[in-house]
Amino acid sequence: MEGLFIRSIQENIPIEMIYLADNQELSQRKLIVKEVNDEYIRAYCLLRKQMRTFKRENILSIRPETRTNYRYLH
Repeated sequence: MEGLFIRSIQENIPIEMIYLADNQELSQRKLIVKEVNDEYIRAYCLLRKQMRTFKRENILSIRPETRTNYRYLH
């Protein structure tokens, strides 16, 4: 997981994430990671079009974004 976060930061490429929110709702997001620490990641959410903070313990899965082959400018 750490490697995908770092790659997203360095190459400015999106990842896909499945996330369990505190209210127990699942969501699928496309993100460009901006910061990582032990407890949280800060990322630009392509769905909400704004910066968001996600708890690492609530991330159920991540993978490289597979549908596009270009870089984002965010």
